[in-house]
Amino acid sequence: MKTEAFVLTKNGKSSEAFSLQEIQLRSLNEEEIVIETEAFGLNYADVMARQGLYRETPPLPCVIGYEVVGRVVKTASPTNEHLLGKRVIAITHFGGYAKHAIAPVSTVYDIHDLNANTALALTTQGVTAYYMTHYIAPIKKNDQVLIHAAAGGVGTLLIQLAKLAGATVFAKVSSNEKAQKCTELGADYTINYKMVDYAVEIQKILGQKKIDVCYNPIGGSTFKLDKNLMTAGSRLFLFGGSQLSEGKKGVLSQLNFLRKMGVLIPAFMMMQSKTIIGVNMLKIATQRPDVLKHCLEEIIKLHKGGFIQPENGGEFQFDQLAQAHDLLQSGKSIGKISIHW
Repeated sequence: MKTEAFVLTKNGKSSEAFSLQEIQLRSLNEEEIVIETEAFGLNYADVMARQGLYRETPPLPCVIGYEVVGRVVKTASPTNEHLLGKRVIAITHFGGYAKHAIAPVSTVYDIHDLNANTALALTTQGVTAYYMTHYIAPIKKNDQVLIHAAAGGVGTLLIQLAKLAGATVFAKVSSNEKAQKCTELGADYTINYKMVDYAVEIQKILGQKKIDVCYNPIGGSTFKLDKNLMTAGSRLFLFGGSQLSEGKKGVLSQLNFLRKMGVLIPAFMMMQSKTIIGVNMLKIATQRPDVLKHCLEEIIKLHKGGFIQPENGGEFQFDQLAQAHDLLQSGKSIGKISIHW
């Protein structure tokens, strides 16, 4: 089957990296379907893939993208024919930046008339947030929770899920506008790290207490700071490395990124009773689709029940892909960014 897709042909600027081309979809296996795409979402991993910094990216040229909204138009197995014609969201193992995308049946969810941007926000980003806050190591009532990039697609959902669990939330942001949005979402404290040292500010607020849970998609130098803020029994989630994209490209930049994170000695973590949890939802989708499906179903239930509301960070047309990428990379966006065919 032939379709059109934005092909990542080279690393670099968003205006030069992508090319809209005709592509040939591969053959389906029995547990896959084809979706005629209405819209697809952007994630920061896409920015890092464009920059050549995301290890999971297939060899170039390739089609990236983790999530789509659209109608099921093809299936390889009669047992999945009930999905034909249904409007769904799905998590793709790359390939989302296309007019037709292949997705595993295990990641497909019927959304009827749910807004596309909302549905996309609940997919990769919503599933990531729910997996961390409610599945792998649930937040406890009265936990002190630090959320980096709190105004982003994952961050805005983390705030709401943390408050739902009864936590006290520290939202780390880069502007007063973002601080205001996080306050509206329920954050107890907002910290503009461009104006103050966030670690010092948090310790001032907590006094003798420490952070119980930290959600960190930044990595680099923030990792050491977060470890020092943690108490016994605390959990530090690492689910990204966006600080890597701030430096110069190349091996030296990557080594410097790792140097800033320091050496992690498991015996010391055991003695201090602190936990570091790495999260890569692409791996979960591949190796534990049952877990991903559960988290997707639960986050959608919470939305339908009125408990959480994703933030719309901007809906762009397909010919504005470069502008959307630049906005996400700039750090100025709030919430989920989507691209519509």
